[in-house]
Amino acid sequence: MTLGVREAVVALIVVLAGYMLFVLLRMRRLNAVRNAGGESEPGAEPGREPALPEIDSAPALTLDELLRQPPEPGPAVRRERSRPRDVADEGARPAGVSRLELERELESLRRDLASVRGEMQELRQDMQQELAQLRAGQSVSPLYSDAMQMAMAGYSAQMIAERCGIARAEAEMVVGLARSQQGGVAHG
Repeated sequence: MTLGVREAVVALIVVLAGYMLFVLLRMRRLNAVRNAGGESEPGAEPGREPALPEIDSAPALTLDELLRQPPEPGPAVRRERSRPRDVADEGARPAGVSRLELERELESLRRDLASVRGEMQELRQDMQQELAQLRAGQSVSPLYSDAMQMAMAGYSAQMIAERCGIARAEAEMVVGLARSQQGGVAHG
């Protein structure tokens, strides 16, 4: 039994409607708390949520401003990470997310970005090498395509001649052609 597109759309609509109902109920609850005077007494009504805490009067930093800030030195962050979570969060801002948590997340994102950039560079280099090998194979007679691929991989003319069954002089020409194409790719 497989689901069709129609069933998937209906299921998506039902999930979205349920989520919207949940959000509307949360909004009503927040409005009721706000209209009741803001702060509720501890234990006043069991179903009622407490009022939202006041946010510090310090100006809020935007994401761009946070990204422009230099990361804090490593030892301070490592020291914070080594402490238990409940001890590290004692000095947290009442806004819900402490500056330390934001800095940790930002540092983690920076490390991830650097890792992805490194992987992209490696993939780019691999792709350029494969493209050079394909171009080299296309520019040479099909008879010499294996010899050209071996030359692009760095094999010696003697080894190419032996494995491909061609004359040593031909293998040297193929190696020279491969080197000239690699030089053009590396500089171009």
